[in-house]
Amino acid sequence: MPDALPERIEIVAGPDAAGQRTDRFLADAIGTVSRSRVKGLMLDGAVLRDGTPLRDPAEAVRAGARFLVQRPALVPATPQPQAIPFDILYEDRDLIVLDKPAGLVVHPAPGNEDGTLVNALLAHCGDTLPGIGGERRPGIVHRLDKDTSGIMVVAKTEAALTRLSAAFAARDLDRAYVALAWGTPAALQGEVEGAIGRDPRDRKRMALVSRGGKAALTRYRMLRTWAPAATLMECVLATGRTHQIRVHMASIGHPLVGDPVYLRRIPAAAKALLPTLRGALLDFPRQALHAARLGFAHPRTGEAMHFERPMPPDMLALVAALDR
Repeated sequence: MPDALPERIEIVAGPDAAGQRTDRFLADAIGTVSRSRVKGLMLDGAVLRDGTPLRDPAEAVRAGARFLVQRPALVPATPQPQAIPFDILYEDRDLIVLDKPAGLVVHPAPGNEDGTLVNALLAHCGDTLPGIGGERRPGIVHRLDKDTSGIMVVAKTEAALTRLSAAFAARDLDRAYVALAWGTPAALQGEVEGAIGRDPRDRKRMALVSRGGKAALTRYRMLRTWAPAATLMECVLATGRTHQIRVHMASIGHPLVGDPVYLRRIPAAAKALLPTLRGALLDFPRQALHAARLGFAHPRTGEAMHFERPMPPDMLALVAALDR
């Protein structure tokens, strides 16, 4: 069926539109699409207000605002194989264990329809992977954020996917991250507990919430510290929530170095550093977080599998700079 949305449409809000929900106003103004379709377009960044993407469907319309609604380019219904290299730590007929580099998205999503780990896996596995666990996320047992590096396991059979997913859900595995955080915690080790849900003020962020969230517990221990500037810590998840380590560390005043979402201002610890070191830490282009260890029972044989990977070069360079 052809798309009822024009390829490009510009709409200027008149005085009588002031105060309406934006998604309702635009759907009525276009006349050929539903409010839910407009909402989806907004969340995908396809709606501009006065030249800036507007992603909040409920935001009130301002009289005189100029909206540009653009039809997204057509994309394949299923991910396509792409020859993207990735570092394989182990592979057999049931699974692949890999070291995901920072910057690689795990599976296709709005804004990242290709160039993902799934595209790379489809090219590597050929006809064996499609359909395992769904077309958009074939074989994906768990995921890492785009800019988090480290160890992942991917299933190559439906049985492996079922058993590995159950192990992750039950936390029946050994999984640890290494993070470089601002400042120095008061204790050598500790726990951070707090329910995590969508930030009611910014739906793209997660936050500690008093209601509607999911229980979350992070255990940490300090590996090295450069007091008062920064601390290298190991974080172990007792639960697995979106952005859990990043949210929990920020909540106790120790956001991760380079975190583009939860590091909202220059930390006090940065002010005492020499300019070169301060710049290296403040300009780090991603959250300094690495999935360093993963252990689990093999889904077919039951054999104990254990993998470790050192921090990638960019994080090692930060540690070296702190040492100097």
